[in-house]
Amino acid sequence: MAMQISPSILAADFANLEREIGRISSADWAHVDVMDGHFVPNLTLGLPVVQALAEVSPVPLDVHLMIEDPDRWAAQYADAGARSVTFHVEAAADVVATARSIREAGARAAIALKPDTSFAGYADMLAEVDMVLVMTVEPGFGGQSFMADQMDKVTQVREAVDRAGVPVWIQVDGGVSADTIETCAQAGADVFVAGSAVYGQQDPAAAVERLRSQAQASGGGAPAR
Repeated sequence: MAMQISPSILAADFANLEREIGRISSADWAHVDVMDGHFVPNLTLGLPVVQALAEVSPVPLDVHLMIEDPDRWAAQYADAGARSVTFHVEAAADVVATARSIREAGARAAIALKPDTSFAGYADMLAEVDMVLVMTVEPGFGGQSFMADQMDKVTQVREAVDRAGVPVWIQVDGGVSADTIETCAQAGADVFVAGSAVYGQQDPAAAVERLRSQAQASGGGAPAR
């Protein structure tokens, strides 16, 4: 599949979100981090803002829930207009039921794994999800250093996806930049969340194109089917 770039608006100007999301019209997704101050020690935005963004965004919203009780809230973000909803397995009481609720609401369902969380216990759930997010930083704050040791986990997920023969995307989030995106792609990722590597540039749209080209040229990601 083609490599996909999902710029994180966590690195954007929160006072001008409609303008900022318009600056990434060349992207495949807009990554929206929802944090509740409990599951992670940071607080960002919630349902009303996601709904408002969905009405003005030129690209689909890729919502990443870093919240407690995603079983209750996840499908509501799909109802609010998110096209992809990711929740953390560490916070979910019933991973399969929550993933199914997102799909039933009309969005792609994804699970996220913190750096210390093993993928092994979730490999048999691949048929229930559309994407697996491997965190390459501790969730909660942008601007952290890339954790290269998570590439082994990305490769484990890629191998499991290929064995299962399912059309599951593999996303990485945290410290993704021009210096690290090729490493992520070669490990097996095909969807890349980038914050400052996009919004920290004078021309975010051009930065998106450069990152996508780098990932594509690496020869990684999913094999051709």
